[in-house]
Amino acid sequence: MLFALICKDKPGKLQLRVDTRPAHAAFLEGLISEGKLAFAGPFLDADGKPDGSLVMIEAVDMTAAQALAASDPYAKAGLFESVEIRPWNWVFQKPAGV
Repeated sequence: MLFALICKDKPGKLQLRVDTRPAHAAFLEGLISEGKLAFAGPFLDADGKPDGSLVMIEAVDMTAAQALAASDPYAKAGLFESVEIRPWNWVFQKPAGV
């Protein structure tokens, strides 16, 4: 099942995001190799700077999705003000094999 991780950064934490990005990118690459990442990218503020993340993952249930979200280096670094995890159904423009 797909789950959307809707993450909002804490205000004023852009440098923490920048500093943690290499570990976060490696984490996402690991999810890709495990077949657990559908897509991901940052939300942008009015100035075009990242201020959150949307990460779409594959997990067996909410508990597994929560565990995966907690293991993200951004989450471990304390970047996020909030993380909402919602089950999601990909209906339109779904790539073949997903």
